[in-house]
Amino acid sequence: MTDLISPERAVPEPADHLGGQPYAYQRVELVEPDWTRLPGWKDVTAEEWRSVQWQRAHCVKNVKQLRAVMGDLLEDRVYEDLERDQAERATMSMLLPPQMLNTIVPNGADNYTEAFYADPVRRYMLPLFTDRRSDWPSHPHATRDSLHEHEMWATEGLTHRYPTKVLAEILPTCPQYCGHCTRMDLVGNSTPVIDKLKFVTKPQQRLDDMLDYLRRTPGVRDVVVSGGDVANMPWPRLESFLTSLLEIENIRDIRLATKALMGMPQHWLSDDVRAGVERVARIGRERGVMIAMHTHVNAAQSVTPLVAEATKAMFEAGLRDVRNQGVLMRGVNDSVPQLLDLCFALLDGATITPYYFYMCDMIPFSEHWRVSVKDAQHLQHGILGYLPGFATPRIVCDVPYVGKRWVHQLSDYDEVRGISYWKKNYRTGIEVTDPEALNRTYEYYDPIDSLPAEGQDWWRQHAGDTLAEATARAAASRDAAEAQKLLQIG
Repeated sequence: MTDLISPERAVPEPADHLGGQPYAYQRVELVEPDWTRLPGWKDVTAEEWRSVQWQRAHCVKNVKQLRAVMGDLLEDRVYEDLERDQAERATMSMLLPPQMLNTIVPNGADNYTEAFYADPVRRYMLPLFTDRRSDWPSHPHATRDSLHEHEMWATEGLTHRYPTKVLAEILPTCPQYCGHCTRMDLVGNSTPVIDKLKFVTKPQQRLDDMLDYLRRTPGVRDVVVSGGDVANMPWPRLESFLTSLLEIENIRDIRLATKALMGMPQHWLSDDVRAGVERVARIGRERGVMIAMHTHVNAAQSVTPLVAEATKAMFEAGLRDVRNQGVLMRGVNDSVPQLLDLCFALLDGATITPYYFYMCDMIPFSEHWRVSVKDAQHLQHGILGYLPGFATPRIVCDVPYVGKRWVHQLSDYDEVRGISYWKKNYRTGIEVTDPEALNRTYEYYDPIDSLPAEGQDWWRQHAGDTLAEATARAAASRDAAEAQKLLQIG
C-alpha cells in the first residue's frame, strides 16, 4: 500500500524548504558602474556618458589610449602584456566603447592589476598574451573561416547555410571588437597576424544583390541581419534595407544582430534610431513579420541600467523580442553559477531572453577560451530547472559544414582524443547534389589541453599532419571566397 503524505508534510516550509540547492537564486538590482573611478574619465558628466557621439569618440583603440583612461591603476606589465598580444596573437584589433570598458572591474579593487587580469569581460574583450596557451595556442584544425560561411555565400556576404534561413553580413565593422569573433576573417581591421578578407562589391550593390537573391528564392523565410554589427550602419541605410526586406512576401522573420545593445546602448537610445525602429516595427506588424533583436552578452556584470533602458526602448518601439546569444568561454562563463547569474541578470534586470550559448569556434589562437563538448554537456545539465523553459538557453556546438547542434545531439564521441562526430538533416547550398550529405559524419574537436594524457600524446604525434591538412583547408576556403567574389564582379 502506498504511503500517504500527511497534510503537515505536504505544506512547504516558509523560508528555506528548498535549502541546500547547488545554486541559490537571489534577485540582484542593476547598478551602472561609476566611470569617474577611472582617472581618464574623472570629469566626464552623466550627460556626456549618455551621448552616443561621446561614446564613439572616446572608444579605446590602442594601448596608449587604454593607459590614458586607466592611468596608474594598472601596473606596466599589463600594458606590456597587451602590446605583445596585439603584435603576436590578436586576430581582432582593439576597440572598446567606454560603456564596455567601464564594466571591467566594475566595483574597483585594492589590487586593480590582479582584478583586471581575472575579470571575465577583460578576458574576452582585451585578451593578453599570458592568457593564451603556450603549448596549444591554436588547434591543428583551426581555420580563419571556421564555419566555412564564405563557401556558402549566395551573393557576397549572404550566407545561405540553412534551408529556410540566411545570414546577411551587411557590413564588416562593429562598435566593439571581441577577441573570439567567429568572423575574424572578415570583420574589423587587419592585425599583425591576420590579413583580413575585404568585400569587393560596393556597399549598396552588395545589399541590392542580397535583396535580389531573396526575391527569387521563396524557400527563405528568415533573415539574420548582421555583420559586423548593425549599429555601425547609418540608420537611414539600415532602415531602407529593412523596409525592402519587409516588401518580400516570403520573409516572415527578421533578426537584428547587435552586441551594441550591451556595448553601446546609447546608440539604441538615440531619438532618431528609436523613431526608426518604431517605423520598421510598425510595418512589420502590419505585414505579420516578426522582428526581433539578438544581442551578445557573456558576463552578468555587463548588464547595467543603461542596457535595461535600451532594451525597454526597443520593446516600446515595437520589437517582438530581445534575445541573447552568448559564447561559452573558459575564464568568462564556464561554471553553472556564472551562467545562471548571467541568465537571471538578463531576464530579471533587462527582460532579455537567454537564447543560446555557442561553444567558441575553432578559430586561430582561441584554445584558451574553448571548452570541451563534455564540459558543455555538464553545463547544460547544470542550468536546467532554474529558469523558465522559454528562457533556458540551449548550449550549442556550431559544427563546421553542419550548423548549430545541441551539445547532446552528437552521434559519437571519442573523449580521449576529443573528437565528436555529428550528422545533419539538411543540405547546405554547396551540397545540393551530394547524395551522402545526410549520411556523412562531421567532426568537431575539443581543446587539446582538456584531454587526458593519452589524448594529448596522440595529438603531439599527429598534429604535424593535421596542421598541414588544416592549412590546406584554410587556403581552399579562402580561395573559394575569392573565386565567389570574382564571379560576382565578373
